[in-house]
Amino acid sequence: MSGSVLVTWATKYGSTEEVAQTVAAVLRDEGIAVDARRPLHEIETLDRIDAVVLGCALYMGRMHRDVRRFLSTHRHALGRMPVAIFVLGPVHKEEGEFAQARRHVDKGLARFPWLHPQALEIFGGAWNPAKLGIPFRWTLRSVPALDARDWDAIRSWAHTVAAGLHSGVAK
Repeated sequence: MSGSVLVTWATKYGSTEEVAQTVAAVLRDEGIAVDARRPLHEIETLDRIDAVVLGCALYMGRMHRDVRRFLSTHRHALGRMPVAIFVLGPVHKEEGEFAQARRHVDKGLARFPWLHPQALEIFGGAWNPAKLGIPFRWTLRSVPALDARDWDAIRSWAHTVAAGLHSGVAK
């Protein structure tokens, strides 16, 4: 690769960025040049970028609006490079919730028929009412924080993405 891999994210409360930074660290450990300094809404160009790893969470069954905007804005560049996507979904580790999250992701990505991610994974998400704004935090103060992120699975997926990038095809 002559350029680098952009690892970018859309997040409301920070848990997606934490996963993105973990993915970026694994890619760096695998010898890949990584740019992981900016959330999606700050990306203006994909010049000198060879591949993109994009992370987002599902909110009420939809991907973050910054993801939709990013995919639309950078359609032509993204259509010519490997794209890997991870999505944080359920905060409970129940199979039915993961299946439902997959349906939501598939529906969201159907709006971009030109996009064919070479790697797509749904991980458990995190919910921390302490990170909400004041009216919501007060209303939901009795709801416990939940974290269904599987860090071993996240790192394993990142290693698979790295292997795909080294071979020229993200997995």
